[in-house]
Amino acid sequence: MSSLDNIIEVKSVDIFQGTNLILNDVTFNVGRGEFIYLVGKVGSGKSSLIKTLNAELRIKRGAAWVAGYKLHNIKESHIPFLRRKVGVIFQDFQLLTDRNVYDNLLFVLRATGWTDRGDIKKRIQSVLERVHLAHKIDKMPHQLSGGEQQRTVIARALLNDPEVIMADEPTGNLDPETSEDIMILLNEISDSGRSIIMATHNYNLLSRFPKRTLRCKNGRVAEISAHSEIDLATLE
Repeated sequence: MSSLDNIIEVKSVDIFQGTNLILNDVTFNVGRGEFIYLVGKVGSGKSSLIKTLNAELRIKRGAAWVAGYKLHNIKESHIPFLRRKVGVIFQDFQLLTDRNVYDNLLFVLRATGWTDRGDIKKRIQSVLERVHLAHKIDKMPHQLSGGEQQRTVIARALLNDPEVIMADEPTGNLDPETSEDIMILLNEISDSGRSIIMATHNYNLLSRFPKRTLRCKNGRVAEISAHSEIDLATLE
């Protein structure tokens, strides 16, 4: 049974891609409002873990709870409701290139059951203000910088007021200065009470913004010490 103090609990979970075992005996908790990093080499299982927590990959062994939902026996009909409580931020943005910022966000709200035009307009305005992008509401994705596109993606993730944000390499395509701006924004979001799991290869950010850190390595997930002077060599 999960604890009220944790928004995520994972207990002895084996994570598969098809029939391939990717991560074995995964156990960890994430507290409400906690920000943690997920590190490891390419192919070490970071994205598979995030997909499992979003119920994109089903759990075959072990037990896990996310935002009150039991992932190990979740019904297919409940997955859309889980995903309203979980916002996902992608490295490659995945914005609809034929629609402006407003219509990209409108598409998500319509798909998740919003119907009132007034409520929709207010919600879109609110999340764009949250990411300091309200003045770009009519711009097309190609008219935005990389940082602005990622802010749009963060706004999209916030639309349904999620309890958890899962960010898969959110600074992977950004320059160092823009990456730092995105990290400041994510920290502000975490400070507002949302939990964040962020997969990253940018170990300089770990030194700049130290957090609790989990490492995927050799098919296992283990916590490593978070401190201001991280030995980057230990993360590989």
